[in-house]
Amino acid sequence: MKTTTLLGVTRNKKFSPNHVGNDGAIFSLVTQELEKMGYSVQLWDEDTFLAATEIPQQYIFTMARQKRVVKKLQQLENEGKTVVNSGFGIENCFRTNMTKNLLENGIPYPKSYIVPTDYDGNDVFENLPGKGFWVKRGDFHAIHKEDVSFAATAEEAKEMLQEYALREIPDAVISEHLRGDLVKFYAVRNTDFFFWFYPYANNHHKYAEYEHINGQSVYYPFDEKALQQAANASAEVLNIHIYGGDAIIDKHGNFHLIDVNDWPSFAPCRQEASVYIAQAIAEQFELQPVAVS
Repeated sequence: MKTTTLLGVTRNKKFSPNHVGNDGAIFSLVTQELEKMGYSVQLWDEDTFLAATEIPQQYIFTMARQKRVVKKLQQLENEGKTVVNSGFGIENCFRTNMTKNLLENGIPYPKSYIVPTDYDGNDVFENLPGKGFWVKRGDFHAIHKEDVSFAATAEEAKEMLQEYALREIPDAVISEHLRGDLVKFYAVRNTDFFFWFYPYANNHHKYAEYEHINGQSVYYPFDEKALQQAANASAEVLNIHIYGGDAIIDKHGNFHLIDVNDWPSFAPCRQEASVYIAQAIAEQFELQPVAVS
């Protein structure tokens, strides 16, 4: 029987802040699992994918995030190819798009406003409860630590917006600061796989300085199943299958998702997760495992 060849497109290192090795490791394990299922896998980096004038493979799995790569993936999907995660889903996870989609679909998310980076008003800050604000670049994921910043005052937030404008970032998300435990999760949509943990307690976080803002974990009790259901609902809204994110749990056990992203590192659980991810990819390709010729 002829082997079906899949194309795997890896993530450019600059889109893996402090997680280059972890991102590479999960992609490698998933590739191995797909090969065990009988598929042949050809791996390209983002630059090779962009330079290619022809993509012969019908099925593509990818961790890519470069905007030009995402647009090319979307074009291929429009031409009938199958991509996991979908290029449209990857774009949905850019901060402004994610915020709009989650708020409009009733996913528990902090009160937030999307503003142009030349915004100099006060109404947004006056309408956000609590003390302090989170200022996050809207057009993409966080690449530098300044792309997600805490501002104690409206004046500090406006200075951050000015810095974004100088970097030609067109818009930003301004969110309320929620007090509570930070929880990180990894999941594969429509499967039983859902892994969550306290990142500060496990020394697993991109930017260590956030801990002094969020505070040490108190370990408030909460409904884990409800968090899983909300996470899965967010993945459906965003059109992604391999995903992860962060949530804040308050002292009453209420939670809000504060970030959902396409195909994170799965670092604390990558061995188990790789099996679920490979199976989810194969299901999206609507293929049965094929025998190696």
